[in-house]
Amino acid sequence: MLASDVSRVAWRPSKAKPATLFQRPDNCPITTCSAIAMYEQALKRHRATESRLQEAMRRESDLLRQKDELILQMEILSKESEHRLLNGLQMIAGLLAVQSRGTGSPEAAAQLTIAANRVATLARVHRHLHTPDKIESVEFKQYLEELCHDVADMASDERPERPICVEGAELRIPSAMAIPLGFIASELITNSIKYARGKITVGLRTMPMGNYALTVSDDGPGLPAAFDPTAMHGLGMKIIAALVKQIHGELHFARGDDGHGTRFSVAFKLRDSGR
Repeated sequence: MLASDVSRVAWRPSKAKPATLFQRPDNCPITTCSAIAMYEQALKRHRATESRLQEAMRRESDLLRQKDELILQMEILSKESEHRLLNGLQMIAGLLAVQSRGTGSPEAAAQLTIAANRVATLARVHRHLHTPDKIESVEFKQYLEELCHDVADMASDERPERPICVEGAELRIPSAMAIPLGFIASELITNSIKYARGKITVGLRTMPMGNYALTVSDDGPGLPAAFDPTAMHGLGMKIIAALVKQIHGELHFARGDDGHGTRFSVAFKLRDSGR
């Protein structure tokens, strides 16, 4: 045999099958490894759990997205309803004013003018209560002065001698606090106008530990000794209690100065102020 033939025979690839690693011998009595079997079962359970968690996360993500969409729709509807309400009030005031000028009776014209002014004032009060929603913060004492002025004008036809005085510190607060506090002040002032006499005082005081207090006091007959605002069935007091809870405040009531009248006080803290 030639050397070249020997070389070709030596490098010819073998057709034999490669040996399988970890191949179980034919005579091995153990069919499976218990440790591997337990691991495979645990891995299967883990993958099933992971699949359920991923599905739950997908459902949670869908619910959060739907919630955000609903909140956005509610905000749009709320702003649209406020806009429609203001437009409606302004239209009613305008129609009453036009009708007062067209009537031949001076007495009827005077009454229609009063009604038109009352509706216009109601629109201003509503606008004051919702204006802070468009800005980040407001100077609250000035906001209260403007609000009280409009509330006093709205009640001036029924109770002409109802001065409302705003006292206290200058304070700039976030709009998220100003809106509910404005509604609380409006409700309390309206109650004082209904049931009290003389002067109504709205106060804004600085308290210890970075707290503040909004107070509304009058010189009316006062409240019963067993008065509980949370047990009242009237809508106004329920609204006040709900708004106080919304701002994480505390509602207190007591006799006014010299033991006369009533003083409502709402203690609150500016959580966004970093105090």
